[in-house]
Amino acid sequence: MRKNVVLAMLLVMILATMLFAVSCAKKVVETTPAPAPAPAAPSTPAPDRTGDAAAQEARMREERLRAEEAARMQAARNKFVNENILFEFDSAALLPESQRVLIEKAAYMRANSDIRVTIEGHCDERGTDAYNLALGERRAEAAKNFLVNLGISAARISTISYGEERPIDPAHNEAAWSKNRRAQFVVG
Repeated sequence: MRKNVVLAMLLVMILATMLFAVSCAKKVVETTPAPAPAPAAPSTPAPDRTGDAAAQEARMREERLRAEEAARMQAARNKFVNENILFEFDSAALLPESQRVLIEKAAYMRANSDIRVTIEGHCDERGTDAYNLALGERRAEAAKNFLVNLGISAARISTISYGEERPIDPAHNEAAWSKNRRAQFVVG
């Protein structure tokens, strides 16, 4: 009897499981199929943004380098024009500092073989007009000869003397006079 009870229980459990499985089954819902999507027009490939970005970055880098080079060239030109050669009172002898400046000017002229230069000789206000014109000429010629000895063509350099006519500093003291005793470079 015990065997029958166990079998009956097993049978009840199987039936309950089957009923549960059948009652939870999904119902099949018939639907009409969705219309097929229209064939897509052939699309052009999307532009390669990474290539565009790299090309733009390269252009920007090149422009920046060109701008830096132009600024460097302008700074070198300004230094060439604005750095004067100074002289002692009543002298056309080149000081060691003036020689250093002239060596830099020669390097600039070698790098820029198309420029021509006028060296202006200037003096302070002491002395006669005639004396100062002659002294200014000797100062300009001293600078020119130094450049020629460094390999710069004499045909690219002209000289002129202004004597005391064009002072940088119009004051009447030693500080002003030391600035006015100079050879000045004009690119032209």
